[in-house]
Amino acid sequence: MSNKIIGCAIEVHKQLGPGLLESAYQACLFYELKQSGLLVGKEIPMPVVYKEVKLDHGYRMDLLVENKVVIEIKTVEALTDVHTAQVLTYLKLGNFKLGLLINFHVSMLKHGIRRVIN
Repeated sequence: MSNKIIGCAIEVHKQLGPGLLESAYQACLFYELKQSGLLVGKEIPMPVVYKEVKLDHGYRMDLLVENKVVIEIKTVEALTDVHTAQVLTYLKLGNFKLGLLINFHVSMLKHGIRRVIN
């Protein structure tokens, strides 16, 4: 499934190129994933649970594919360890196994993709 997701992301990048806002890439990738027949959720709330306390602080996953794969979209000069940690946190909070961190602010998208495993 991750190959299909990456293929959709490459198609979006091919059509739009780098330089747009994250929200534009998110909307277009959401469209491509839906067109490919995948079940996709957008802006999925991620509450933080600490012991008995549930904190709703507005954390949201960009996309969730087939209720399994977390996609976090960035448009930054370079991905950092903090970006990877963010995806890993979403994976842990939601008990998901795979996340894709996709930075659309690159000339070739394959250089802007990181797989994150929980």
